[in-house]
Parts: sequence; C-alpha cells; structure tokens
Amino acid sequence: MESLEERLHDTKNNRIPTIQEVNKANNKEKMAQIDLKRFCKKNNYVIYDNFYRDEIKRTLRRDSGLYTYCCLSVIFSFILGLFIGVILMGSNPEIENNLEVKPRNFNNLNSIKTEVKDKKDRFLAVSFTGEHSKYDKEIYPKGLTEDMKEILKDNKDSHHKHSISNVNISFVPNDMTVLYNNIYWGNEVENSMPQGYGENTAEIWESYVTQSEIIKMETGCGRMQNRLVTFRDGIQACVRYRQNTDQIQGEIFSFYVGRLLNLTNLAPSVVKVVDLKDKLWRNVANDISVAQWNTNRAVVLTQYIPSLESATIPDIFKPSSRHLNKYDVLKMSQKDNGTDTPKQLLIDKLKTKNVKKDKDMENFDHIVMKLIKKTIKELLELAQWSDLIIFDYLTANLDRIVNNLFNYQWNVNIMDGPAHNLARKMDSGLLVFLDNESGLLHGYRLLKKYNVYHSLMLDNLCVFRKRTVDSLRNLYDSQSVKTKLSDIFHEKNNAVIRDILPPLPDKNAKILHERIGKVLSQIEKCEQIFR
Repeated sequence: MESLEERLHDTKNNRIPTIQEVNKANNKEKMAQIDLKRFCKKNNYVIYDNFYRDEIKRTLRRDSGLYTYCCLSVIFSFILGLFIGVILMGSNPEIENNLEVKPRNFNNLNSIKTEVKDKKDRFLAVSFTGEHSKYDKEIYPKGLTEDMKEILKDNKDSHHKHSISNVNISFVPNDMTVLYNNIYWGNEVENSMPQGYGENTAEIWESYVTQSEIIKMETGCGRMQNRLVTFRDGIQACVRYRQNTDQIQGEIFSFYVGRLLNLTNLAPSVVKVVDLKDKLWRNVANDISVAQWNTNRAVVLTQYIPSLESATIPDIFKPSSRHLNKYDVLKMSQKDNGTDTPKQLLIDKLKTKNVKKDKDMENFDHIVMKLIKKTIKELLELAQWSDLIIFDYLTANLDRIVNNLFNYQWNVNIMDGPAHNLARKMDSGLLVFLDNESGLLHGYRLLKKYNVYHSLMLDNLCVFRKRTVDSLRNLYDSQSVKTKLSDIFHEKNNAVIRDILPPLPDKNAKILHERIGKVLSQIEKCEQIFR
C-alpha cells in the first residue's frame, strides 16, 4: 500500500509536503472521515478515492465495537424496564380493574390471549394443559348472550334432579341412593353429574355459527388439515376437514347418535360448506388457501372447549380387574367411608333377622349411603364411563379405548397412559368424547377385526345410567333409529350440504339397530345375574 506522503499532493504550489506536514497528516489519520476531509481541503491537498475508501473502512471497524455495545445496552435497558412494568402492573389492583382482566390465580397457563378494542370487545380466552385447582369458571368472551354462556361454562350450578321412571321395584330411590335395582346408578350420583352439553346447545351453536364470521384460522385441533378458528367475538371452534367424506359423516352422525341417547359429553357440532362467498369464510380466504382446503367441501365445526386435561382409564377397567358391577360400587363406597359394612345399606331380600352378614351382602339390590366428595367424584367418572363404553360400542369407534386395547399386546403400559381422544373438563369433571370420525362408517367396515375389543368392554359392564337405558329401549322397540337420524340430518342441514354430504347408508343404520339390541341383551344379562 502506498504511503501517505505519496498520496498527498500540494495542488497549489506543486510541491511535496514537508516532514512536519506529513506528521500532521498522520495524526489527522486517526480522526473521523469528515475531519480528515476537512483537513485536506484546508491545506490544499487532494485525497485519492481509493485512499478515502480505505479510511472509511478503518473508521467503521474502529467504531463498530462501540456501536454494538450501545445497541446491547439499549435492548437490555428496554427489557429490564418492561419486566419492572409488568411487576408493577401485576401488583396494582387499580390497573387490573381498568383493564378488566379478572383471572389472577392461574398456575401453568399454556396460553393467554387478550384483545382490547373498546369496552364491549374485551375478552380473555384461556387454554389449559394441567392441574388448576383455582380455575375460574367465568372465562368466556364478554358481551355474549346468556344462551352462549351456558354452553361455554358447563358447571354444576344448574342441577337437575334425577327422576326415576318405569322402575318396577318396591324401593323408591332417594337423594342418598348410590345404586338401585342392582344395576342402575342412584340419585346421589345422578344429581351430582356435571351439566354438560344438553338438549338445546346444538340449536344454540348452530344459530351462532350461521350468524357469525371467522376472522382467524390457525393450526390446531388435531392432525392434518384441521384448523382452530376464531370468530369475531372471540369464540373459537375446531374445524374438521377431510378428503374422505366418510370421516365427516362419522363425526356428525356420531354426534347425532349422542343426542338420541341424551348424552351430554359431546361438544356441539354443525356441518358447513367451505364457500368463500359466504360471510362465515370470506375473511380467511388466504388462510384457506394456505391450509390447502378445497372449496365446496363439507366440514364439521365443533365448539372449542377450554380448560381440558387428559383422562386416564380407571383401574377398574384395566386388565387386572376389568369389570364394573354392584359389588365394585359397594366396595368403593365402603372403602372411602372407612367402614366394613355401610350402616345405611338397605337389604330388601332378607327373609329373617338371623341371616349371616356375608349372605346379607350378596342379597342387596340397592345401596343408600352418604358418600364423601372423593368417592362421589370417582363414581361420577365411572358413571360417565358406562355411557362411553355403550357409545363407543354402538358407533364402533376405533380411536379411543379400542386403540389402547389393541396396542396392549405390544405395550403393556399403554393402559396406564391417557385414553386416546378423551378429555376431562377441570371445572366440572365432565368427560368429553372427542374426535368420533371413525364411528358408524369406517369402524363398521372393520368390525371383523376389532369387534372383539368393543365387546370386551361391554361384556364386563353391569352398572348403567337409567336414562341411557330408557333411550336405547325406546329406539330399539320403535325401530326408529334410522328414521330419527335421517330426520335430524335433514332438519339441521340445507339442500346444499345434503348434496355434498350423503346421509347415513341404510346398511349402517341397520348395523346400529343390531348393536343397540346387543347392548340391551347385556343389560338383561346383568339383571339376571345380579337379581
């Protein structure tokens, strides 16, 4: 590289700079580029372009370390200030009241989404994935109708007294009845059942979806092309999209079967067609393209349920025991109440006062006992499992308990893990029967291979909910299950949907009717065994 003396030239006097001038220029080389340029101009020196560029590079290298240090200092100060601000806001109740963010005692929140536009549009949507003993039930978007709040909160505040009908026994169940007529859950269990999604929730959800519009789509709600969608007021839904219409039929017709059996464990669902001209979809056309959805396809929109945790298979249904009958219920009732024999156990079939205690325990046909909360909680779960076993047997659902039973031959620990496609609401204890797309169609095609696993659970069940049994008998005796499902399908879906999504085939409706008969045969067998 050339020296500075060779690059500087006195243009005015056409001479070489003196030693003093060169030394002065060397000192100026340490200055910023603008100072060097000013020095050269003042002394009538011309600096060549390549030397000027070299000087800029040296200046930038010299200052880059200082610049990086300044940036890091600013970023660190911002983060520290933000952290202090969050702490101050969290400890100031006045700020919380102004923002109207109510929940404060959540543990391990998975996600909290807030959106504040104006006072009417504020809402908080929360998703949980663990134990939360202080869960606030009143978490749903503000400004909703009371009907929508009812199907979102699902708590035990709205109890309905269980009524006993068509029971041909001398004993009349009361509010402390745990079991009666040998095979039916009593009022103490029935009256504590979570509210769930009752008769009118499907109509409320259908009306809501019809009048709403989606503003956001994101991945979620299971595998493949399913999507979690958010409506304008903050309500969310899981949308099931499949290339195969059998799975869409299976999902929605399984939901209809649940309605016919008065089950409250299935979230409200409705069928819609993907049409970008419809106001429901027009705001998310780009998201639909990204999801690789085809238009003019039927999809199922199911109410998104927050505050869910995984549910495991009860010990009583695991291979070591695998049965549920009145003796199991009695044992559980006695165990947790700290007594060998229940003092209030009523035995109707005693012939004399001198019958031995062991004989007494074999002849009871009902249990009346004041249970502790822990025992009631366990029996509530078993009562819902009795409905689940019947529901999955009727629909031949492959993706829940059958999945665990089939894989048990390779993995003996699978029964200890969470049940597939089953969840529990943390606020109420409601079991939610998720993802029923394999029911009624795909599951029926594979009955020869998997029916043994369906029967395995049903054949060991001998305690039932009376209203479920009554619904089964009404459907079977009237031979109306095909007609009722067809009526629901035509009533809930317009001609456009019916052109895209076929009804339940006649042969499948026939198989369903036959399986209802097999469930009733199991109930009659239990009545004979435990009479």
